[in-house]
Amino acid sequence: MTTTPLDRASLAKFVDHTLLTPQATHADAAALVEEGVELGVFSVCVSPTMLPFDPATTRERGLAVATVCGFPSGKHHSSIKAAEAELSVKHGADEVDMVIDVGAAKAGEFDAVRSDIAAVRAAVTGGRILKVIIESAALTDDEIVAACRAAEAAGADFVKTSTGFHPSGGASTHAVSLMAETVGGRLGVKASGGVRTLADALAMIEHGATRLGLSGTAKVLAGFDEEPGSAPVSEETGGY
Repeated sequence: MTTTPLDRASLAKFVDHTLLTPQATHADAAALVEEGVELGVFSVCVSPTMLPFDPATTRERGLAVATVCGFPSGKHHSSIKAAEAELSVKHGADEVDMVIDVGAAKAGEFDAVRSDIAAVRAAVTGGRILKVIIESAALTDDEIVAACRAAEAAGADFVKTSTGFHPSGGASTHAVSLMAETVGGRLGVKASGGVRTLADALAMIEHGATRLGLSGTAKVLAGFDEEPGSAPVSEETGGY
């Protein structure tokens, strides 16, 4: 059972501080790193073209570096995803978040889903972390379970709800609970997409998330400084 964080510092350590907008510049990515250090997050997550970072600005300051692969559609050949992941690792990525072929999952082709993940797993070596984005809002419960099982069979380290770019939406507490139940603590669970308030973040963790993908990290953490309210938890909201 994940312990619910009780203060800003402990919640920050759940966070992949994220910048994946197409218009992002290298200056934006550098600012993200500085903000990530200031906020005390676990990692920054950026597009592959933003890499490499100088380790003196990231790893040597206690900040892991994450990136994405086959993003955001997942409709890339496995060999291309693997090559992208391999290059990102060479460029200093500690973690890679890959997108499955959601259409294959919708068609029940979970052997193909597993093979796709395994190809990227083989490229993410040296103790680096592989997270698998399943676009949970686009899947039925049975498909979520099967996608999580495929990720585990292929050697992934985490399953992740969403890219934040799919029209069906982002993370929900229901999906996070189902994913956490399926992987049973053997894999981590990352909630991303529409997690925009402190209430959202804490609800995801209470339902089994062990990592959060946030673009509005400062606003979420600032919730600890505000009066207790009744902010609703986003169930099906897309976007980081």
